[in-house]
Amino acid sequence: MAKESIKARQKKREKIVLKYAKIRKRLKLSNNYKLLQKLPRNASPVRLRNRCSITGRCRGYMRKFGISRIMFRHLVSQGLIPGVKKVSW
Repeated sequence: MAKESIKARQKKREKIVLKYAKIRKRLKLSNNYKLLQKLPRNASPVRLRNRCSITGRCRGYMRKFGISRIMFRHLVSQGLIPGVKKVSW
């Protein structure tokens, strides 16, 4: 489990990215890099990190399901993810 402060920081960044998205796009199209640099650093979508929606873990993230590999295995073994079943041979 990620610390609550890291989860909160990620949510804060997501809000800031959405807030400045139109401004960033307009400044990039007009090649006005001076004003683009004046925007907050967290306004850049590059600073976002994919995190598990349940635990906040950033490594082993499965984009299709939005969760980490550990939670994926846990939920699949319980049968909570439809269309996916545990492989055995």
